[in-house]
This record gives sequence, structure tokens and C-alpha cells, in this order.
Amino acid sequence: MSKITFPNRAIFMCNGSKCGKHKEVKKYIKQINKENDTTEKIEIFKMECSDRCKSAPIVYYQPENVWLEKADVEMCKKLIEK
Repeated sequence: MSKITFPNRAIFMCNGSKCGKHKEVKKYIKQINKENDTTEKIEIFKMECSDRCKSAPIVYYQPENVWLEKADVEMCKKLIEK
């Protein structure tokens, strides 16, 4: 049986019709991962629609268990740098 490994940090991004249009956060996370060549990579996961379209884009950050609404690069930057 193979062992499943889990990331230390992960960002779940809603990929619904409204949230999926906001690509700047995903681009920022990919940039962070390239610049910080460590084991502390942040994995990005797409979620199905979170049904919170009025608050798009929705981002969920683990392990801190934080949900962001109307997320932008600055909000994610502050969260990641904690």
C-alpha cells in the first residue's frame, strides 16, 4: 500500500463561474512557489463552486483554517507571511 503525503500548507480556490475568473491569486501563489524553493511549497487545489458568488473570489487556507472572501493578492500575501 502506498503512503499518501499531504502538503504542509494548501490553498483551496473556488473554481465556480465567478471565482474562476480571478486568476491573479493563483498566479501569485505559483510565483511564491517558484521563488521559495523549499519544502514549504503551497499546494493549490481547485474546489467546486462554494455557492458564495457575491463574495468572489473565495479562498480557503490550510492549516490555519481561514476563509477569505473577495480575496486578492494582498490578502493572501498577509496570510501566507504570518
